[in-house]
Amino acid sequence: MREPPRLVPLPEALFGSDPVLALLEESLPHGDPWSWLLATALFEARALARRFLEGNPAGLLRLVDEDLERLRALRGWLHENHALSDLGCREASSAEWAALEVLERGGAEQLAELYRRYAFAPFATHSAFVWDGRLHPVAHPDPVDFDQLVGYEPQLERLTANVERFLAGRPALSVLLYGARGTGKSTAVKALRTRYAERGLRLVEVLPEGLESLPDLLDLLRGLPQRFVLYIDDLAYDAADAGWRKLKMLLDGAVWASPKNALLAATSNRKNLIRERWSDRPDPGSEPAAWDSVQETLALADRFGLQLTFPPFDQELYLRAVAHHLQQDALDEATRTAALRFALEGRGFSGRAARQFADSYA
Repeated sequence: MREPPRLVPLPEALFGSDPVLALLEESLPHGDPWSWLLATALFEARALARRFLEGNPAGLLRLVDEDLERLRALRGWLHENHALSDLGCREASSAEWAALEVLERGGAEQLAELYRRYAFAPFATHSAFVWDGRLHPVAHPDPVDFDQLVGYEPQLERLTANVERFLAGRPALSVLLYGARGTGKSTAVKALRTRYAERGLRLVEVLPEGLESLPDLLDLLRGLPQRFVLYIDDLAYDAADAGWRKLKMLLDGAVWASPKNALLAATSNRKNLIRERWSDRPDPGSEPAAWDSVQETLALADRFGLQLTFPPFDQELYLRAVAHHLQQDALDEATRTAALRFALEGRGFSGRAARQFADSYA
């Protein structure tokens, strides 16, 4: 077997010191086609992508053109010696097809355009992430969509209209979805990724331990072509917790500007995001200054420009949701009785209970 062509390392190398070995080791356990591996490897050139996002360094274009030719030679060698298979054997995103196009016939300028449109890994290759102080791509994100939600059409219309403005580069508002448990607040936020991922939307779930380092996340996302919804689930603080003051400053009041490609969306079971006790409230006759802390806690929710209320389900909406999940226009008497019994066993009337009943009943 003849030796594979070697790549000349660049200052911002597309691959490591032994690219062929790295590709062989990565592909064997996963069975990925060689075209796929070589195309998606272009997105791993993060330093190179950053350079191209800032402009076209003329001295680098020729070197990249030469390395792309070597990649094509490597692809040909793999085709001859390792039964190169087609990218078409697996489902691929528009970014992955664009990378394959560059691999097959593009040059350095086309590669630069690829980075300007899709950036680099993991942002080009994943649409969901978790932030806990470090960014972790989610390989298999929840595929929920808006068709799983029943009874909150006006709220969803306002949510998607706001995100449409965000995707179009127009001013958009940070979003607070609050209301009863099980009404679909979290599903609504996750469904944004399902609907808009191909238009460049990315969903980043910010865990409680990641709130302290939220400025680091914003710096990481700044300048990327994608649009990011930063998602905080079940947001609530105790009055004694200083973390809510930091979040309030991040929403509105910090001396630095938040990137235009990041939008905050939070869910909560209560509009007042700070848990209070009656003992926390001043007596009616207290000095005005004693009420300042109460006003300060209320100001956190006020920083969310778009506040969407998800009221509790009643029996009628619950049964309508059950019929929707069972794909029935109307429930027969036996199904209706079973659905009510399911809810009254302690689960209550909610969208979550309707979906759980439909799953078990079907």
